[in-house]
Amino acid sequence: MAALYIIGTPIGNLGDITFRAVETLKKADLVACEDTRRTLKLLSHLGIRVKMISCRSQNEEFAAEKVLEALNQGQTVAYVSDAGTPALSDPGAVLAAMAAQAGHDVIPIPGPSAFASLLSVAGCRDKTVIFEGFLSPKPGRRKSRLRELMAMNAACVLYESPFRIIKLLGDIAEIDSGRYICVGREMTKVHEEYIRGPAVEILANLSEKKEQIGEFSVLIAGNNLK
Repeated sequence: MAALYIIGTPIGNLGDITFRAVETLKKADLVACEDTRRTLKLLSHLGIRVKMISCRSQNEEFAAEKVLEALNQGQTVAYVSDAGTPALSDPGAVLAAMAAQAGHDVIPIPGPSAFASLLSVAGCRDKTVIFEGFLSPKPGRRKSRLRELMAMNAACVLYESPFRIIKLLGDIAEIDSGRYICVGREMTKVHEEYIRGPAVEILANLSEKKEQIGEFSVLIAGNNLK
């Protein structure tokens, strides 16, 4: 029976891909992916040759129709984003919903996730964690949403680019300078780094560096923990 497999791929270290993910990719008739060039590098590393189709946020509904055609023909389709687990601040949700609504099996192949990776090392004891992903790049909207999130008795996890990380940390420190946060940079890669402590100290630490390099994940503890 045709099925759509949602596959988690490495967020940096290619050794993190699971055996099951590799076997599923080998058996797939079609791989739908966020960026065919990036996925080709992964497939080449694994020694896998398979037909690919681009399915990114800009064309997700159109590409999903193409995937449904393949599923309707009895083909097995795998979907991967550029890195990590699809639908977590990446495309994939539209495709999964449309395939399920059409009556096809949609099966997860668990794998790497920046969200889960950061949570596992942050030392956060909040029972509730909100995954927010990327905040608005507009200062007013970003700070307004931060105030809402930081008023909750729950931790939250954000993603941020190296170009806006200092602005984000500045906003967090302005709202609550003593709030515990954990910042993960270049996770699973050669220069991975984790910085933990009060927001104002983390801001000072990173502000000393001339250039911010790599993608950042940020955990902010709930307002019941400081």
